Amino acid sequence: MTKLQWRTAGESHGPTLIGIVEGIPAGLALDVGRIDEELARRQLGYGRGGRMRIETDRVEILSGWKGGLTIGGPIAFAVRNKDAVIEKLPTPTNPRPGHADLAGCQKWGHRDPRAVLERASARETAARVAAAGIARQVLEAFGVEVFGFLTSLGGLECRPDAWDVAGEERAAIRASSGFLSLDPGADQAMRDLVDETKKAQDSLGGTFEVRATGCPPGLGSSSSAQERLTGLLGGALFSIPAIKGVEVGIGFEVARRRGSEVHDPIVPSVDGEPSAFSRESNRAGGLEGGMTTGEPIVLRAAMKPIPSIRIGMPTVDLHTGEATRATYQRSDVTSVPACSVVGEAMVALVLAEVFLDKYGGDSMDQVKAAVEHHRSECAALGRQKPGL
Repeated sequence: MTKLQWRTAGESHGPTLIGIVEGIPAGLALDVGRIDEELARRQLGYGRGGRMRIETDRVEILSGWKGGLTIGGPIAFAVRNKDAVIEKLPTPTNPRPGHADLAGCQKWGHRDPRAVLERASARETAARVAAAGIARQVLEAFGVEVFGFLTSLGGLECRPDAWDVAGEERAAIRASSGFLSLDPGADQAMRDLVDETKKAQDSLGGTFEVRATGCPPGLGSSSSAQERLTGLLGGALFSIPAIKGVEVGIGFEVARRRGSEVHDPIVPSVDGEPSAFSRESNRAGGLEGGMTTGEPIVLRAAMKPIPSIRIGMPTVDLHTGEATRATYQRSDVTSVPACSVVGEAMVALVLAEVFLDKYGGDSMDQVKAAVEHHRSECAALGRQKPGL
C-alpha cells in the first residue's frame, strides 16, 4: 500500500494545471462527474471576478484507471486553462502588498514578479480540488462526508446555529446561497456589502467552516508531533492562500473558559450504537490527543481580503526603487465562498490520508475488511466481561 500523496503543477495563465494522486486503492469506482461538480462549486460565489466567466473547469484523467475503476497506480489528471496567455502578459515592476510578489523575487532572485505570482496564484487550488475530488470518494465509500460552508463575510455573521437548523437539507440550502452559506437570510446583506465594497474599489475577507461526519475514532495518532491529526488539518488549511487563522471546535473560546466548561464528558452510549461510549458535547471539535473521537470534526478558517484591489496599495518599483502604487490585476471582490470549497478539499485530502494510513490495503476490498474489523473492536470495547 502506497501512502496517499498528491502534488500539483502549473501556472495561473499557463496551458494547464496538472496533478498526481498516489495511494488510491484499486477497485474504487471513480466518478469523474463528481470531480467536475467540485470544480464547478469552486467557481461559485457572489463577488467573483472575470476569470470565472472565462474558465469552465473540467478534469481529464490521464492515468491510473481502467474501465471506470482505479487500478492502484498513480492517478494523473489535467485541468486545462482557457486563459492561457502567460507569455503575452506584461511584466509588472511594482510588487503588490499582500501577495507573494516581493518575497518571491527576494527568494529566487527574480526581477519579474510574474515568475512568482503565476504559481502563487489561488488558481492553483483548482488542482487541489480535483485531487480531493478523487481522494474523497474513498472516504464517501465508508460513510465519511466532508462539508464546507461560509460563516461570515466582512464582519457580517451568519446565524451560529445554521448547521443544526439546515439539517438534512444542508446541501440544497448551500447550493441556493450566492455565498455557499447555510443562512439564506444573510445573503441580501452580504450582496449589498459586496456591491458597496466594489464601488469603493476594495475587497472583503471572511470565515468558513468545514465539518467531517462519519469519521471513526482513532484516526491520526498521539505518538508523534508529525502524526497528530489536529496539526495535519491545521497545516492543510493554512496552506491555502490568504488563510490567516484556524480554529478547532470552540477554538479560542477555550482560553476564556474553565476546564469543566471546555472538555466533553464521556458517557455510556445507548443500546444499538456502534460504540459503548458517547459524548455529551463536542467542544473539542471531534479531536482529542491528535486523534478523532468519533464525533464530527469541526474546523473554522479566516481568509484575509484579496490583496488585488482596484484602489491600489503603496509599493516600491523593483527597477527604480521609487515609491509607487501597485497595479490592479483582474480579481474578485471576495472569494471566501470559493475558499470554503478549497478548505473542504484540503480537509478531505488529509482525512483520506490518515484513513488509509490506519486501514491500509492495496484494494478497496482489503480496506473494507480492515474497517469492519476495527468497528467490531470499537463495539467490543467497554462491553467486555470482567477478566476478558
